[in-house]
Amino acid sequence: MQAPLQNASVIGDGAMGTVCALLLANKGVGVRLFSNFPSQAEELRRDRENLRFLPGHHLPENIRITANPEEAFGDAELIVSGVPCQFIRPVWNRLVEYYPAGKPVVTISKGIEIDTLQTSTEILMDVLGELPVAALSGPSIAPEVAAGQPCAVTAASDGMPLSSFVQQAFTNEYFRVYTNTDLVGVEISGATKNVIALAAGIIDGIGAGCNAKAALLTRGLVEITRLGVAMGASAETFRGLSGVGDLVTTCISQVGRSRSAGEKIGHGMPVSDVIASTQSVIEAIPTTGAVLQLAARHDVEMPITQAVASVLSGERPPREAITDLMTRQLKHE
Repeated sequence: MQAPLQNASVIGDGAMGTVCALLLANKGVGVRLFSNFPSQAEELRRDRENLRFLPGHHLPENIRITANPEEAFGDAELIVSGVPCQFIRPVWNRLVEYYPAGKPVVTISKGIEIDTLQTSTEILMDVLGELPVAALSGPSIAPEVAAGQPCAVTAASDGMPLSSFVQQAFTNEYFRVYTNTDLVGVEISGATKNVIALAAGIIDGIGAGCNAKAALLTRGLVEITRLGVAMGASAETFRGLSGVGDLVTTCISQVGRSRSAGEKIGHGMPVSDVIASTQSVIEAIPTTGAVLQLAARHDVEMPITQAVASVLSGERPPREAITDLMTRQLKHE
């Protein structure tokens, strides 16, 4: 059995990055929390609380906060990348010369990079070269985890030793981690579920009702599974925590960014105003176009994603896009 984790580094001071730092620190791990913004790092050090993204949770003294790339890693045996997908490349380009080669990196970011159509782990390997890399994903609303409410997620990598290492590092009495070797499936399900959650929020915004949302989740799971399988993933992964589990949570949570953004769009708020209304990154908005490009590349039909894209672009108002989905050619389920 591998020795318990002693030191870790968390890159990114968003809500989930802060949660990961807390999970590790509460197990006695020494954590370095890196912020890309010196002013935010100073606020975190001063307040010992992430007032911007995760208020109400004290940061213990074994979390060391820094904005200095030279101090980002220290003696870390495990590195957590909590940078939003569209910013992984520029942030890690700053850090690459200080990265301790060969140390495992686990990403908690869910998305597809717009320019390259790469997942988070693919971006990391592109910047850092070959390295042990994993993804931690599943239904994990940050404030609930920080409050110690029960949660179960999946740690995925191409090999079981790393998945098991991440599992042992994070698991506690309320945060349970399962392992998986379908890295493609876990990352694709984590990225695409945000698009379906955006559609779920739009349904809430226009008042289409619970029946419509149930149909959306069910058919949404079908189309994101279709894409994942075409990309080499296992269909079974989409029936697990990182698939339907994360999809359900993201579509029903009142604090989920994707669903909340969709609800505002359904109420008629312009997309640009929705983006400006939150400090957090709404991954679903840039991811929608990237998912459609992947669908075209793999010749996969994704009507719900297409409908969301048409709303985001202003091509169709939300209610018209829903009507178009309902009046598509009839077919067997």
